[in-house]
Amino acid sequence: MYDEQGTEYIDCINNVAHVGHCHPLVVQAAHEQNQMLNTNSRYLHDNIVDYAQRLSETLPEQLCVFYFLNSGSEANDLALRLARHYTGHQDVVVLDHAYHGHLSSLIDISPYKFRNLDGQKEWVHVAPLPDTYRGPYQEDHPNPAVAYANEVKRVVSSAQEKGRKIAAFFAESLPSVGGQIIPPAGYFSQVAEHIRRAGGVFVADEIQVGFGRVGKHFWAFQLQGKDFVPDIVTMGKSIGNGHPVACVATTQPVARAFEATGVEYFNTFGGSPVSCAVGLAVLNVLEKEQLQAHATSVGSFLMELLGQQKIKHPIIGDVRGVGLFIGVDLIKDVATRTPATEEAAYLVSRLKENYVLLSTDGPGRNILKFKPPMCFSLDNARLVVAKLDAILTDMEEKVRSCETLRLQP
Repeated sequence: MYDEQGTEYIDCINNVAHVGHCHPLVVQAAHEQNQMLNTNSRYLHDNIVDYAQRLSETLPEQLCVFYFLNSGSEANDLALRLARHYTGHQDVVVLDHAYHGHLSSLIDISPYKFRNLDGQKEWVHVAPLPDTYRGPYQEDHPNPAVAYANEVKRVVSSAQEKGRKIAAFFAESLPSVGGQIIPPAGYFSQVAEHIRRAGGVFVADEIQVGFGRVGKHFWAFQLQGKDFVPDIVTMGKSIGNGHPVACVATTQPVARAFEATGVEYFNTFGGSPVSCAVGLAVLNVLEKEQLQAHATSVGSFLMELLGQQKIKHPIIGDVRGVGLFIGVDLIKDVATRTPATEEAAYLVSRLKENYVLLSTDGPGRNILKFKPPMCFSLDNARLVVAKLDAILTDMEEKVRSCETLRLQP
């Protein structure tokens, strides 16, 4: 990225510009379609059919009905409506610290937001984040997937005892705002059993982590095993590389129940010819430039470099991630893993001064979030980690604000 003076920055944050800022093929696709036709989606156009077909090829065959919208928030709001119509139930189970969008309906199911606003509604039930570094079941637990899934089962049972009925379980496939969390493999399958037994559906929020970012798979929920299939998948951000387009994919039974209400779903610009041309272009670039494989190789290399920094700098308590979705957990104390909140903010500020854009997240605002555009390169990784190393070394010599910065290598 460049500022108004032309200064160059390496962007390690912007997962919205999925295949790269202003990718020429995406820009060209939007421009060409804009010159021919851009109208509301009541007018039939081949692009929406072609795009739905292409998306269906990336998903399990059960997920074969597509609704196009303008944003990830709209997608999650529609997913909530779909779940409630299909199940006839009202209540939602979410993970602690989750964020699912800025609409009122989604603030209500986002602990990250509602705890600072109107508080938790009676129809919302919060399960522990499946965090094996900071949560109740950590890396030394024999089966954290089952343990965390049993927490969901407990939450469901507690709700049912109060006469509540579960419509859906919402989760980011890789919780990002919660601190770049990698749920233990098998967790979603176990949770889905508990939720479906209670009459609910499983919603996988892929808004920040889909479209090949995890490298090994096109969708992050596929990290949970080939047999796991959500009932609803929501997409946003990266789907349009900065263009406002989003999508909900679901099954025929869920869609039919929604249609049976007789109240049609309509979105004026969701699925417009230009939006679908952009979406198709993003898929074409992902395939042409082999960006999914690129995410695997560059992400592995970046994880390796960051792992070396963890050995060198005690303030780095954990490095976790997959593909180009990586979190670096900064701690004040090795034994207690207390979040190094102030130190993380200082480090991010220093990185910006060194022309690297990075952000923090997590409940303690101490997790460095790496979610760069998919064109992020090996050279970018080397440069960013070299600057990170230099600043941490300087902090150990000068700042020394917490125990991990006072320890000498």
